[in-house]
Amino acid sequence: MPLIGRGFGYLMLSTVFLYLINNYLVYWQDMPGPFLLFSHYEWFGFEALSSQLDDNQVVQGWSQFTVYLLVLLASVGYVVKTGTRTLEQESIRFAVLSAYIVRFSFWSVLLIGLTDMLISLLRVENILEHIASESLTQELGRPIFRGTYVHYPLVFLSLFIAARFRNVSFSWLALLVVIAEFLIVISRFVFSYEQAYMGDLVRFWYAALFLFASAHTLVEEGHVRVDVLYTGFSRRKKALFDSIGCLLLGLPICWVILMHGMGGRGNSINSPLLSFEVTQSGYGMYVKYIMAAFLVVFSVTMMIQFVSFLLYNIAQMLDRREDREHPSYQQLITGDKATTPGGH
Repeated sequence: MPLIGRGFGYLMLSTVFLYLINNYLVYWQDMPGPFLLFSHYEWFGFEALSSQLDDNQVVQGWSQFTVYLLVLLASVGYVVKTGTRTLEQESIRFAVLSAYIVRFSFWSVLLIGLTDMLISLLRVENILEHIASESLTQELGRPIFRGTYVHYPLVFLSLFIAARFRNVSFSWLALLVVIAEFLIVISRFVFSYEQAYMGDLVRFWYAALFLFASAHTLVEEGHVRVDVLYTGFSRRKKALFDSIGCLLLGLPICWVILMHGMGGRGNSINSPLLSFEVTQSGYGMYVKYIMAAFLVVFSVTMMIQFVSFLLYNIAQMLDRREDREHPSYQQLITGDKATTPGGH
């Protein structure tokens, strides 16, 4: 049972990242991907293509399919090779990965928000043209240029910052949202000054706070639970119902979001990202397309956290120790010491 649980977890992790990589290769790099390859051969019930793939595309499709299959097989091999690891250890590893993605996303929206707001401020006040060349000023007014040469480098920088600073708290982002909204109130009612980028910044950070903190809230057991019978269940029965919830509710809804939003070039997540979609205000912030990616971060981090929670609950069902001897999920992930009902 532990081997099956660990195998399921790593296959789920590999599958979701392969799905994202394939989405990038197909819609950003115009590679065919396995699904078009299957349609080319009319395999597995896929409808025939109106225009068949050329030889180069067939080679690309087989290359993608082979690499994806090897990654999935490598995941299974890794699970077998590390068979001595416990479910609790794997649960912690998955939670750590989810936390890193959330930290990386936090630093990305923080740096992009501040930088893009500054650029918009300089543009709307006609200051940018005095400190930058005319061509650069014009280019910074184009969403694709600002996204490619300003936002993307900040995203890559955030990967390293997130690895260095591991104690990021979402209370800081909440504080920044409050400060940004406070500045809007002061500038509007005291100085009669308001620009579109000011409201864009609040929405940008607030959306990130709401979606990025969901996985952390799951660790802290802060999500609303309709608790009628659950409290009276034994530890192992609670673990059983939590496992069913992860398998039938948690993981499927994450996949629904990803597949519905990224299932085609014109879908709700892919379309804004591909076109660098921005608000209608030319002097607002150029970050609307990034907000579509927030749903990807939400789905992936929640999926990883659900897998972590599932592995923990499988361990609970297999563990015969008394309740007071076993740490809760929050205690396991955060490293707090388990306490007995008496508080000792």
